Order: sequence, then C-alpha cells, then structure tokens
Amino acid sequence: MAAAVASLIGLSGASSTVYFEDDFTKGMDKWTVGTMPGKEMGKWDVTPGKWFVDEEANKGLTITEDMRFYSITAPLDKPASSKGKDLVIQFSAKIENHQYAFCGGGYIKLLPAGTKAESFNGDDEYQIMFGPDLCGYDVSHVHLIFNHKGENLLKTDKISLEYSDKNEFTHLYTAHIKPDGTYEVFFDLESKAKGKIVEDWGFPKPEIDDPDDKKPSDWVDETMMDDPEDKKPEGYDDIPAQIPDPDATKPDDWDDEDDGEWEAPMVDNPDYKGEWSPKRIDNPAYKGEWKPKQIKNKDYEEGVQLAAYEGAMLGFELWIVNNGTIFDNILVTDDIEYAKAQGEKLWKPTQEGEKEVKEKWDKENKPDEPEGGEEDGEDFDEDEEPPEEEEEKDEL
Repeated sequence: MAAAVASLIGLSGASSTVYFEDDFTKGMDKWTVGTMPGKEMGKWDVTPGKWFVDEEANKGLTITEDMRFYSITAPLDKPASSKGKDLVIQFSAKIENHQYAFCGGGYIKLLPAGTKAESFNGDDEYQIMFGPDLCGYDVSHVHLIFNHKGENLLKTDKISLEYSDKNEFTHLYTAHIKPDGTYEVFFDLESKAKGKIVEDWGFPKPEIDDPDDKKPSDWVDETMMDDPEDKKPEGYDDIPAQIPDPDATKPDDWDDEDDGEWEAPMVDNPDYKGEWSPKRIDNPAYKGEWKPKQIKNKDYEEGVQLAAYEGAMLGFELWIVNNGTIFDNILVTDDIEYAKAQGEKLWKPTQEGEKEVKEKWDKENKPDEPEGGEEDGEDFDEDEEPPEEEEEKDEL
C-alpha cells in the first residue's frame, strides 16, 4: 500500500503533500472515540457492511446503532495548511440503510490543534465542515462550512444533490479549497459547485451597501402596470357564472304537486370569463431595481486569504437516526490530482460493482411473502407501482 501511495504521489507531482490518509485496512488504529456528557453515544466499528464488492477494500468506519450521537477524531499525520496553498479534503460515504425515513449527517470536520479528542462534540470549534446532509428525500445536499473568527459560515446557495444521487451506494465527496480565493466541490469525481469563496459565503465583502442611502420616494420599481386604455366591456358583470342546464328536461315521473316546481340543474356558463381585470402593459415610468450605492467595508481585510487554516485533526461529530453509514478512503492533501487518482483507484471499482452486488444481496435476503397472497392485500409484483395508500405513507 505504501509503495502504491508513493507511486501516485510521484505521478501527481513531487511537491504533493499528504497530510492524512486512511482506508481502514488497519482498523481504527488512528482514531479516538469521544464521549458527550449526558448523550447516548453510539458504537463505531470497522466493517464492509452487509453487502460489498471487496470485503477487505470496502471496510470502513461504521456507525452501528440507531438514534445515537457519535464522536471520533484522529490526529493528522502532519499539520495541514491551506495558507498560500491548495487544500483538498476527500472521503467516501455509503449509507447502507438508506430509506425514506433515513436521517443523518455524514460530514467530516477539520479541527485546530488543542481539540480534546476524548470529549469532542458539537460545541468544539472547527475550521471546515464538509460532507452530505441527508434526511429522507427532501433534505439532500452537501455542506461546506467555513469558520471565520469564531462564526460558522454556511454557503449562501446549497450544493443540492440530484434525486439519482440519493441512494444506498458508496459516493465520493471532494472539496478543493484554493489559495486564490476560489473553490470547487466534487461528487463522485464530477464537479457540483465552484466559484469565489468571498461571493458564496458570508465573509466580509470589499464593498457593502451604504446604510445612509435610501430609495427615493418617487422611485418606480414596478415593471408592469394596468393599461389605462383598457375598459371593462358594458354588461360584463351581468354575465352569471352558472346558468340552468339548457339540455336538461323534467323527468317524466316528476309531480309538481308532490315534488315542487321543477328546476333545471345549474351548469357552468360558457360565456362567463371570470372577474374582469385590465390587461397589463410595460410601465413607462419603470426605473429598474433600486440598489443602494456601495461603500468600502471597514471589516474587509485587503490581501488576506480567505479560508486559510492550520489544521491538526479530523473528526466526525454526528447525530444519526439509522445505523449503517460507512466512511472510507479519508484523505487530506494539497494535490487535487492525487485525490482524483486515489478516487479512481479506491472508490471507482466499488462504485462500478455495487449495483450488481446489491441486487444479488436483495434477492438472497428478500423476506418470505406472507401466506394468503393477494387475498391479504399485501402481495403484489415488485415491478408494479405500490398501492397508492402505501406510496403516500412512504413519502411522509
């Protein structure tokens, strides 16, 4: 393994630095399990899961219990710095028990020196938090959070996952932080988001809105207006919404004396056009969207690199509803090409073989069908749509 790593480092450039790398072939040797006072803590293990492509290669740091808090840290092999250089954080996550009701985070944290491993928890300051945040099929995105002077800054626009990205297979997450103030986030080695850090997070901007600049009282920001030439047609309001059905006839057995005077049922009036409103036209007085003038931001530090950190540790601090999440192939480096090469080598073969392995496992472990079949109302072809009532239940 060491020779292979050395070879890849050589291919990606002599200046590459690997601050941390763990594929868990040696178990949890690098890691320290933490506790949180007053919290029910879940147990970590190293397993390949219930189904896998390669039992040894797919072993990873595994969450084993439902409805538990989890804490674990590892010191970096050497301090990681993003000051004046690239920083890449990469790991894979397999959410084996992914269900409609699944809920849990899968993010890793870069931690400063001095973090206490034995008591690491959500109150501890971190430098970067990165990874998936999933809850059913409604909340599904990738977090990339930076700490700035004690404040955790969330990305202004979420890095959303597609419907097809939300499944139980192993996925690779990569964050590339660059010294020029830009970033890129990859999902399964495909770019998901990129841009300027100062624009996509709440770091102090070079310029801000002038708090003393107010919108003029005569400013017109409505793009459209009612056409003053458009008048309501005479008699428009006299047209009823419903009329007696002209095609209806009194039943032969209708008795006016016993049944009362017969009236035709009401139907929608085809001549009724709804409540009248004038047509809309472009507003000739429109001046555009008003924005306050910009002034220099006193909190902006010229020439200071954003998201520049000296990391000393990695940690997972999570609340998990469903057990079965497996973290693997954790990497911190300054070389994106090395990270991509490791992804191709370690993650890609797993990703390519998992679907077939999972289908085989499902077939072998499919629960026995209840007796009674269709008479019990529970036996239907797995290729057919489930009953509507059950489908709605799953979506809740």
